[in-house]
Amino acid sequence: MSIIRNRKADIAAIYERNADMLFRLALSYLQCSADAQDAVQDVFAAYLKNPKNFSDTDHEKAWFVRVTVNRCLDLLRRKKVRNHIPIDEIAETLAQPDDGTAALAAEVTGYLAEIPEKNRSAVVLHYLEGYSVEEVAQMLDISISAVKMRLSRGRDALKSVMIKEEKNV
Repeated sequence: MSIIRNRKADIAAIYERNADMLFRLALSYLQCSADAQDAVQDVFAAYLKNPKNFSDTDHEKAWFVRVTVNRCLDLLRRKKVRNHIPIDEIAETLAQPDDGTAALAAEVTGYLAEIPEKNRSAVVLHYLEGYSVEEVAQMLDISISAVKMRLSRGRDALKSVMIKEEKNV
């Protein structure tokens, strides 16, 4: 009985460590809170069905990020996501910084929907989640130079989207 209790505690701890970050990542791809929740739930269901033995928390986080990105891409490919972008939901899910940057962060998050998916995950993990280039490379299973290129292209795409939006206002 104590083994079951320990297993439940381990799963709860893994969920607590990763769920919020995975939700924000999924939301950046799917642009809908309900779809992002479904994707994260699918990822944890896959983990429960086939538990992994992680060497450390970095390995654990990398696995969950990779599986979440793959799940989001599968949903987008299969057109199983809703066809609207509830920007209000995106803004509400951001952590509210005390320094008044929440509005800017919400605006930038809205622009993320406009950049290519490939670059978006690197931008979200590095700039919004605060991971180093090396950590992002490990999580996405790509080289460090590929992460740097995706970040550069992501910044350029964000700049283009923001300039385009500014001209429309």
